[in-house]
Amino acid sequence: MEKKITYLLILSCLIRFAFFSYGIYQDNHFKVKYTDIDYHVFNDAGYYIYNGMSPYLRETYRYTPLLSWLFIINHYFNNFHLSKLIFVIFDILTGIIILHLLPNKLSTTKKLKLASLWLLNPMVITISTRGNAETILCFLIMLVILTLKNKQFLISSILFGLSIHFKIYPIIYALPITIYLFNSIKENKYVVIFNYGLITLVTIIILNLLMFQMYGFEFLDQTYLYHIYRFDHRHNFSIWNQLLYLDSALTNTTSSSLSKYAFIPQIGMVTLIGFYNLWLPAFSTITKKRARHLHVLCNVLFIQTFAFVTFNKVCTSQYFIWYLIFLPFYCEGSQLSLFRLGTMLAIWIGSQAAWLNEGYKLEFLGKNVFYPGLFIGNVIFFLGNSWILGQFISDLRSRHYASKKSKSLPHRQTSKSKSS
Repeated sequence: MEKKITYLLILSCLIRFAFFSYGIYQDNHFKVKYTDIDYHVFNDAGYYIYNGMSPYLRETYRYTPLLSWLFIINHYFNNFHLSKLIFVIFDILTGIIILHLLPNKLSTTKKLKLASLWLLNPMVITISTRGNAETILCFLIMLVILTLKNKQFLISSILFGLSIHFKIYPIIYALPITIYLFNSIKENKYVVIFNYGLITLVTIIILNLLMFQMYGFEFLDQTYLYHIYRFDHRHNFSIWNQLLYLDSALTNTTSSSLSKYAFIPQIGMVTLIGFYNLWLPAFSTITKKRARHLHVLCNVLFIQTFAFVTFNKVCTSQYFIWYLIFLPFYCEGSQLSLFRLGTMLAIWIGSQAAWLNEGYKLEFLGKNVFYPGLFIGNVIFFLGNSWILGQFISDLRSRHYASKKSKSLPHRQTSKSKSS
């Protein structure tokens, strides 16, 4: 490993340790805590596991029991913050995998810049050091991509099944991965695709049966079924926020009847993106080779995840790192100008700021700003991110057309020379 890459990793570790240490200080000395509220939920669930009970005895624990098992060390060593270091380790390991996945043709300097989009990203650092578990899922997904690159399809399918068990949303990657396998495998492609899907499914079934046997129907209800009818009117950037909140209030329930159908446009969008940007180029003799490349898959997964988060009925800051893991691969071949990128970044940050301004009034000042303040914030966030999504899609499609144009140009020149 080159020295510059080693220095980047050391710097990344030092920054995270500094954030981790400051977080402990802020928790002890300030009213507003640094530690994520979800971390308290995880820790309490870990306490029940440590004492031989169900993690679902902790209200609002809506995750696989595997996550709560990681918090046993907190109670064994009597240290509340210890499990945060696990999330930080997964965060760093994700960055290392990103470095390995970046094309070898790139210079060390460019690799460092691209990997820094994850390793030195302040949002990623803050989320992992506050004790958010999303870094584990990001690590698993990067492992899926790495094993695909190495053609370790058995390991990749097991990891993919584990990812879906851990949090169900990675199932949206099934179509792009299938198309990638179809495009990249020359022999026995249908057998490989079938085995990949079968092993993924078997992995999910085995894990779910084990958890069901240990914790009963409550595991299924809290880990999966809850997310079908859930709604969250706080900390929620989603355009669905206001509608689901009002629907729940009118029906006088803790869930929303509309919540069951809110995923339909979302699933339609991410499926269309996966099909349009990865499958269709495979039918072109010009872009077929590009469709086989792993970085093309990562680009599609980036846009697909961005769309999924934007259209999701619940959208919080921690969800952003779901697509940030793919950002280095997308930027590697982006043809967007610096001005356009700057504009997109300003809209992305500004739309969050518009919502957070109203969210602060609700959370800390106790003001009723659901309408119009919070609603306007939701609309600004949705429209801003939808525009950004359109820019990403246009940029990705233009790469295919640029490739087609550049490869067809020599042929035209040759034809002219023959005629002359």
